[in-house]
Amino acid sequence: MSAAHRPAVPTRELAPGYVVPRLIKGGWQLAGGHGTVDRAEAIADMMAFAESGITAFDCADIYTGVEELIGEFLCGWRERYGAAAPTMRVHTKCVPDRDALPTLTRAELERLIDRSLTRLGVDTLDLVQFHWWNFDIEGWLEAAGHLAELKRSGKIRQLGVTNFDTSRLRTLLDAGIPIVSHQVQCSLLDRRALGAMATLCAERGVGLLTYGALAGGFFHERWLDAREPIEPLENRSLVKYKLIIDEFGGWTAFQQLLRTMRGIADAHASTIGAVALRAVLDEPAVTSVIVGARHADHLPATLASLSLEFSASERAALQAVVAAAPGPRGDVYALERDMTGVHAGIMRYNLNA
Repeated sequence: MSAAHRPAVPTRELAPGYVVPRLIKGGWQLAGGHGTVDRAEAIADMMAFAESGITAFDCADIYTGVEELIGEFLCGWRERYGAAAPTMRVHTKCVPDRDALPTLTRAELERLIDRSLTRLGVDTLDLVQFHWWNFDIEGWLEAAGHLAELKRSGKIRQLGVTNFDTSRLRTLLDAGIPIVSHQVQCSLLDRRALGAMATLCAERGVGLLTYGALAGGFFHERWLDAREPIEPLENRSLVKYKLIIDEFGGWTAFQQLLRTMRGIADAHASTIGAVALRAVLDEPAVTSVIVGARHADHLPATLASLSLEFSASERAALQAVVAAAPGPRGDVYALERDMTGVHAGIMRYNLNA
């Protein structure tokens, strides 16, 4: 797609003076478990996304090698465009190891932040999204306070959280922690963030940055009328989101949703993936959707979501299928925090060592 024919990527203000595109390139699929990563190809893909107007990337300190990759891209971006380079936003995370939580100190948190600064090659981290694995372990509020201090010192520009539950996020906000965003899973399969969490965020000026809109690649034509996959699945994303499909009602319910999406896509000469992205973009509480595409091959379909506009009947058709689903239920990330459940069984908790 030529630059002249690409739809402009719209933006929203996440915090005063801090603007982000409504589509953000995710980095989890570059972290391993999704096949071999070619560094030169990965950086070229980042360049293609940025030049298309997707000028924000999401990563994490525990996404092995990804902060360094983005740091290399940023150097190339500045070399290519110099002072005229459009502003790039890089959103990372601060995810202390689960085993380190009982004794976590301010110095250890600052070490994690300094490491991200070094890897990315920047003086200030644009947005740090804080995660705490186990709320039964005390210290999460104090840790957030330490990060707020690092924000005041200039090492962090904006502070967010990821995968907090509603009550703990409210506690952070009531304590005066300057949270501007919450990164959560959200898709046509998973609506947990669109209840009490969305209400709280709307009331307190916290933008939702959502991941999982494409269900790890399950929202694609290749899965329409396909047989239910059995383990071993080809990558970690499919393992993760197959569990969400099971919560949604299983493969038969998922196929009904795919058929409904395909009908809408056909009416717009579009794709199932574009329909999936548009459905989340249209949620009022959602500031931006993080797209975890590994390759720029998917970029045209990703951008196509921006020009989609559902009719009332199309929205109603999607809502009817979603409303019939028995799950997932509960608060944000509640299933994933249940150490006795299958969702927690696929997590990796100590990646900073």
